[in-house]
Amino acid sequence: MTVQDLKVLYEDNHILAVNKPAGMLVQGDKTGDETLGDIVKQYIKEKYEKPGEVFLGVVHRIDRPVSGVVLYARTTKALQRLNEMFQKREIQKTYWAIVQSRPEKESDLLINYLIKNEQKNMSRVVSAETKGALKCELEYKLIAESDNYWLLEVDPHTGRHHQIRVQLANIGCVIKGDLKYGAKRSNKDASICLHARHIEFIHPVKKEPVSITAPVPDDNLWKSFEEMVK
Repeated sequence: MTVQDLKVLYEDNHILAVNKPAGMLVQGDKTGDETLGDIVKQYIKEKYEKPGEVFLGVVHRIDRPVSGVVLYARTTKALQRLNEMFQKREIQKTYWAIVQSRPEKESDLLINYLIKNEQKNMSRVVSAETKGALKCELEYKLIAESDNYWLLEVDPHTGRHHQIRVQLANIGCVIKGDLKYGAKRSNKDASICLHARHIEFIHPVKKEPVSITAPVPDDNLWKSFEEMVK
């Protein structure tokens, strides 16, 4: 990915939001692969002709095979405030998920306890009494359907590891392409059909409402669902 490919959704002196393509890392890991943050830093450096190191604060992450809006802080002041806002759940995130089965209920609040397996980089649903288990919550609603797939709008109330993927799989609604949690087959581009669609919050410095929506991936199924809910 190059700077020219970067899809900037919102930008000012304090924060910057971009539409992450599936397959890119938000932050560096053991693979050493280029990250979205690397591209964003280069974008800022070139656009504003900044010499030396560019400051960029990572506020939150989405999984590598997931697409959608990612928010960065451009100043230490914004980073500190956004971190506090995430901890206090003052930032509303909405995801779209294309799933392989119709949920039994058209909308529901899911409450589960998850435990992470570091070796396999997976999480699983366990009982509340399990040592180390973390409570997680999300709400979903069915917003569109095609012959073979269903589109859910998901509002996570917590930010646990692989939370949406695990909780939806637990009710039999495996995300399309998500082999790790039971999908029948992979997507051609190794993505999973989970998209960080929308983020809403009060600007950490200007104190004004900010609402950012990320267009869906350039894919026929995604585009058809987007048309259905317009």
